[in-house]
Amino acid sequence: MSDKNLLRKTRQGIIVNVTSKKQETGVIKALNRVVMEVSKKFRIKLRHETKWFLKDIVEELKKHFADVEFHYFFDRSNIQPDGGVLFLEDSKGNLYPILIAEVKNQGTNVLRQKEGLPWQAKGNAIERLGKNVIGLRTALLKESIFPFVCFGYGCDFADNSSILDRVVTVAMFGKLNKTYLYNDGEGGRFNRGSFYFREKEWTVEEMFQIMKDITTRSIQYYFSKYGEAVFTEKKQNL
Repeated sequence: MSDKNLLRKTRQGIIVNVTSKKQETGVIKALNRVVMEVSKKFRIKLRHETKWFLKDIVEELKKHFADVEFHYFFDRSNIQPDGGVLFLEDSKGNLYPILIAEVKNQGTNVLRQKEGLPWQAKGNAIERLGKNVIGLRTALLKESIFPFVCFGYGCDFADNSSILDRVVTVAMFGKLNKTYLYNDGEGGRFNRGSFYFREKEWTVEEMFQIMKDITTRSIQYYFSKYGEAVFTEKKQNL
């Protein structure tokens, strides 16, 4: 990247930190488009992280829930969503999650059947997803939104697959293929997140549209709660 292009990205406020392997994935391509769109619409500072360390989550939770005990074992432990975590950054350097994106591909039994191999147990990817979602939901408890989306595809998510009910369980029994950004129920008890699952792989365009909607409305939520001036960058002479 030329120095000129790097400067432009810096002034837009986005810090992209993904491996070359992940840069080729559909969700990262969709994320880059989202960043470009919201950077045009809002004069804000964004930060993208591939990992969210448990120590940082716990440190933030302690600030807002002083009467609750929190614990973790290792400083290096972290959650690594496939699309990372996109944060909105305020003038003091505080970070606010506006998009957390995961992708799950599950289902090799169709191929195994063609090869004459026995079927394997289903659900492993969903069990791992459930663990991450617990941590991410907890990290967002001080807010009234959960800007999480997971795109799942593969034969294990066909319409006749019982694995769909495992996904629904992780989704706090919300509907699949529907965006839940704002928490539901009395006191916002149901911070569900959005779970888009089907047999066919999701296209970059489909993921982009859903992720853009979540990101845009998340930014507007923080503007409404904390004040737009806290996040809006002053105009710079380029």
